[in-house]
Amino acid sequence: MNLLRIAFLVFLAINCTAQANDFPLVPSQECRPRDGLPNFLAKAKTPGAKVTIAYLGGSITAQPGWRPKTLAHFQKAYPKATFAEVNAAIGGTGSDLGVFRLKADVLDHKPDLLFVEFAVNDGGADPQQIHRCMEGIVRQTRKALPQCDICFVYTLTEQLAPPMLEGQFPRAASAMETVAEAYGIPTIHMATQVAKLAKAGKLVWKAPLPKTPEEKAALGDKVMFAPDGVHPHIETGHELYLQAIVRSLPAIGMASKAPVERPLPKPVIASNYERAQLLPITAATLSKGIAPLDLATDPFGKRWAARLPALHKGSAAGETVTFRFQGTRCAIYDILGPDCGQVTVTLDDKPAKIVPRFDSYSTYHRLATMLIGTELADEVHTVKIEIHPDQPEKAKILAQRNEKMDKPERFHGTNYFPGAILLVGEIVK
Repeated sequence: MNLLRIAFLVFLAINCTAQANDFPLVPSQECRPRDGLPNFLAKAKTPGAKVTIAYLGGSITAQPGWRPKTLAHFQKAYPKATFAEVNAAIGGTGSDLGVFRLKADVLDHKPDLLFVEFAVNDGGADPQQIHRCMEGIVRQTRKALPQCDICFVYTLTEQLAPPMLEGQFPRAASAMETVAEAYGIPTIHMATQVAKLAKAGKLVWKAPLPKTPEEKAALGDKVMFAPDGVHPHIETGHELYLQAIVRSLPAIGMASKAPVERPLPKPVIASNYERAQLLPITAATLSKGIAPLDLATDPFGKRWAARLPALHKGSAAGETVTFRFQGTRCAIYDILGPDCGQVTVTLDDKPAKIVPRFDSYSTYHRLATMLIGTELADEVHTVKIEIHPDQPEKAKILAQRNEKMDKPERFHGTNYFPGAILLVGEIVK
């Protein structure tokens, strides 16, 4: 490790002991090449090679934007190889789910390069939690696929932009730099140019694309970034993201030496989630009313089969999911939606708590996680989840975002859809 990296890592290690509300921000830089992408680039240059790129992230990566644009760029830059993607992006999720679904959604596909994009969805997370998850992603990958290169990429929203306008990374990206520096992982902030344009008054964060010649003329040299200030327009914001990667590749290439297999160093964060795993809900004891969905014939089950092949459904009050585990964190990977209810969760001898499986976004069904406990003592714990007889106050919850029940019958129900256990630890029988 060179002296510059040591100095940077010491800076991060010292300052990252700060509380979340005064976490020190890292100076903005579009690309930090570090150890580069030696294995990926060597394979990409090999005639006839089949190269797989995995994209692990949230809704910005799920869009048909920077992900397919970069895949196409690599195919054009290295025409003698064949490129394929693993789209492991799920909207509305951060590294705290990504670290658990990494094996099934990414590593089992044996990628040659893994892009990790969670800086926006981790925007409100505690830096220490970001450290645990991101180092867990790195260590799981290095352990399972030591030749797989990793690159962290950072995106931006209007809300998270102020630090970038002052030449600093936002908090989540700053926290991720700690892990990247320790493991020599290259990082690219794809929105550095976005911030420069915004500061110069040449970028509109939230607006539709101009359609008529008059609208285009009125826009002048300004760029319409996104329709909502978050998810970039494919033609503009995502194109800026692509160009950031294209600009960064020469420096990353220069930093890339001969292909290497990387031994796992001592962890930077002792409590990292290297032990994170996703277990089918059938690892728990399910009462008779918690039944599996037929993924072959049930349209609802088919919809989630790629992510939750063991998806179950229960609706009657008193139906239960119970299990014991030894570990430090536990959550349930499930579904929120209009017809979902609420459950009573009991962990060990702590008071039971009622947890709705419905929120202000639940006008449709989507993947979600229900946290059972975190930063627990690494000992045996007992979990009981029981379907509550009452529905949550759905109209009141929807009103938080000025949403209403379009069809009341769609929102009737106390359904619960558990699919997997997210565990840092092991199930105890």
